[in-house]
Amino acid sequence: MLVVGRKPGEYIVINGNIVVKVIKSDDGQLRLAIDAPKEISIIRGELLDRHRQEQAARSS
Repeated sequence: MLVVGRKPGEYIVINGNIVVKVIKSDDGQLRLAIDAPKEISIIRGELLDRHRQEQAARSS
């Protein structure tokens, strides 16, 4: 895992075609803007975890 520090307005590029930009919202929270090709699936971690837990519960 790569851990980098970024300030609002700064970004990283993954594989030449995915841009993750740090944005600071008005309420002070940190937000990420992700620009990726349509064929790349992007899912929030908590949703992926929930989906995996539901699959595990169904299979047991």
